[in-house]
Amino acid sequence: MSKAYGFIEITGVVAAIDALDVMCKAAEVELATWERKLGGRLVTLVVEGEVEAVKTAVQAATEGGHIRRPVAWGVLPAPHEEIRKIVALSASRFKGKGEAASGSRMLGQDPPDFNIKEQMNK
Repeated sequence: MSKAYGFIEITGVVAAIDALDVMCKAAEVELATWERKLGGRLVTLVVEGEVEAVKTAVQAATEGGHIRRPVAWGVLPAPHEEIRKIVALSASRFKGKGEAASGSRMLGQDPPDFNIKEQMNK
């Protein structure tokens, strides 16, 4: 049977870890990958598992997070091949497998044009 994907977008890395903990305890899902944008203000978690497990996990995170409620979420029961490619690319960078494309950045890093010192001096 094909694996489903569950997506949670939440504000803050600590809240994301809390949501992931809730999801993994609620159902048999695994973290497929994660993305951190805007200096960690927005974090997207992607979990995978059987359809019902993913639905249960996402519902648990939206209702039972201790720190924050996710700002967006969704479940793809039968992801299109293009979605699988995107998740696989993200996962390969997340897990350190393969080479990142020239000019790309690793997950969890701020964009190359983001300079915290310059931002603080403005």
